[in-house]
Amino acid sequence: MTTPTPSPGQRLDLPDAPVIAQGKGVTGMEYKIIGTTLQAAILELDPGETVYSESGGMAWMTVNIDMKTSGRGGGLGGAFKRAVSGESLFLVEYTSLNGKGTVAFASDFPGKIVPLNLAQGQQMICQKTAFLCAEKTVELDIHFRRKLGAGFFGGEGFIMQKLTGPGVAFVCLDGEIVEYVLGPNQALKVDTGHVAMYEPSVSFDVEMVKGFSNIFFGGEGLFLATLRGPGKIWLQTMPTSNLARAIQPYLPNKSSSS
Repeated sequence: MTTPTPSPGQRLDLPDAPVIAQGKGVTGMEYKIIGTTLQAAILELDPGETVYSESGGMAWMTVNIDMKTSGRGGGLGGAFKRAVSGESLFLVEYTSLNGKGTVAFASDFPGKIVPLNLAQGQQMICQKTAFLCAEKTVELDIHFRRKLGAGFFGGEGFIMQKLTGPGVAFVCLDGEIVEYVLGPNQALKVDTGHVAMYEPSVSFDVEMVKGFSNIFFGGEGLFLATLRGPGKIWLQTMPTSNLARAIQPYLPNKSSSS
């Protein structure tokens, strides 16, 4: 027995996987996040509704979804920022035609997909590789850290991503996610790679670890990030860079194998 091919406008049944979160965007878009360690965001669009991602982000879609790739806005200044940040120069828009349509975006690393329900003008700062997709009403931009210390030694360099509402955006964070709400002037020291996302009201700075023995034998590197409230922060338990360092000794060595 064969499974019928979805026709334009036909609603897809949800895959047999745990639903972690669900909701609705400002344009009417409905979403569900499924899975546990390798999650996917499944978006259901009404006719004419549009979402977008950076190039290469889509996992699957119904046949009535129109895909359009275009250069990102911002003029010469925006192009310069994207060039120095290593970000993709292209965005892909997905619009539903001829009835309801479904488009899904999947994470490419074990972790969590976090939906951000942003109000008008509300912003969020996240690590450079976090953005997955968003409603067309959400603005994606580059965020430059102002302090030299945070820029050079802050794990992600000078560059992060800034999302501005209104609308729902989806970000991929590494490993499990721990959320803290910092009070005014309350601070937390964090290994720089574990900083996943924070509200703009939180200040981010980097300082050198104190003490000779801590620097050379502490195993935490030379620098720690200081996040100071007020505001909410999201920390990730397994940064991609940490995993890469952990498995590097077990990878084949070209020089030894030749």
